[in-house]
Amino acid sequence: MEFRKVQRTGGSSYVISLPKEWVQSMNIKKNEPLPIKIQADGSLLILPRPSEEKEPRTKEFNADTIENPTFLFRCLVGSYIAGYTAVRVSSSAKLSPATRKAVRDFSSMTIGQQIVEETDSSILIKDILNPSEMPFANSVKRMFVIIGTMFTDVMTALETKDRALAEDVINRDVEVDKLQWLVSRQYHLMFWDATLREKLHVSVEEASNYYVVSRTLERIGDHGVRIASHIPVLLDHGADPEIVADIKVATKNAMDILHSSMRALFSSNIVDANRTIDMVAGLAGMTDGISALAHREEGELAQSIGYIAESIRRAGEYSSDIAEAIINQLIRENDG
Repeated sequence: MEFRKVQRTGGSSYVISLPKEWVQSMNIKKNEPLPIKIQADGSLLILPRPSEEKEPRTKEFNADTIENPTFLFRCLVGSYIAGYTAVRVSSSAKLSPATRKAVRDFSSMTIGQQIVEETDSSILIKDILNPSEMPFANSVKRMFVIIGTMFTDVMTALETKDRALAEDVINRDVEVDKLQWLVSRQYHLMFWDATLREKLHVSVEEASNYYVVSRTLERIGDHGVRIASHIPVLLDHGADPEIVADIKVATKNAMDILHSSMRALFSSNIVDANRTIDMVAGLAGMTDGISALAHREEGELAQSIGYIAESIRRAGEYSSDIAEAIINQLIRENDG
C-alpha cells in the first residue's frame, strides 16, 4: 500500500496527488473531472470516468481450437458470468453448423445477449441489458416463484398421471438457470464497475448474499427436475397410493421450509430464519419413512422412489442453507 501526504491549498481545500502510473493507465487528461464518492465504510472512491463511458470488455474465442460445441457453450457462459460486454467467436475457415448452434443456444439461454453481427467465419454477441434494470432481489424472487410452481406441478403430475406436465417441469429449469447466471454476472460486474452497487441499491455484502441464495435456489430447482424425471417410472409401475401420499406431504413440507426461508430473507428476520432451520428435522423423518417404504418395492420403482425421497430432503436442506446465510448476513450487519 502506498501512502501520500494530504496538502492544504487556498486555506479551505485539501489536495492529494494521484499515482502517475494510474493516471497514465486510465488515460486521464489535465482538468478532466473525476467522479468521487464517499463509501459507507469511510473510504473514498475515485473513478477514472463514468461507467457509461467505459470501453466495452471484449472476449474472443477461436473455434479452430475449441471444436467441441459443448465446451464452447460453457466458455460462452463463463464469459457472460465474468461480465464481458462483447464476445466474438471466429474461425480461420467457415464456422461449422454445430458451432453456430452453440452460439445461438447461448444467446437464447441468457438474458441480454444478442447476436449483432454474423458472417461465414465470425459471430459477434453484445450485451444489450442495462444491469441496473434487473435488481438482485427481483431475479431471486422470480427464481423462487418458478421453483415453487415446479414443485407444485410435479406433485400434480404425479397425482393426475400427467406425463406432459412432468416434462414441462423439467423444461422450466432453463428459466431458473437464466436468472442464476444473471445474478452471477451482476455480482461479478460489481467488482469491475464500482458504481453498479449504487445503481442496484445494494452493498457488496448484500450482493454476495443474493449470489449465495441464487446458487442455492438453482440447486433446489435441479432437485425439482430430478423428481420430475422419475415420475414416469412411478406411473409405469403403479406406485403404492400410500407412498404417493407421503411424497406429496413431504414435498409440501420442503416447500414450506423454502417459503419460510425466503420470507426471512426479504423481511431480514433472524428469528424466522432460525425457526426455519429447525423445521428440517421433521422433513428428514418424513423422507426416511418414504425410503423405508421404497424397500417394499422392487427394481426400478424402488430406486426411483428412493431418488425422489432424497431430492425432497435435499430441497429442504438447501432451503435451510438460505436461512443460515440470512443469519450470517444479519449478524455481520449488526456488527457494522
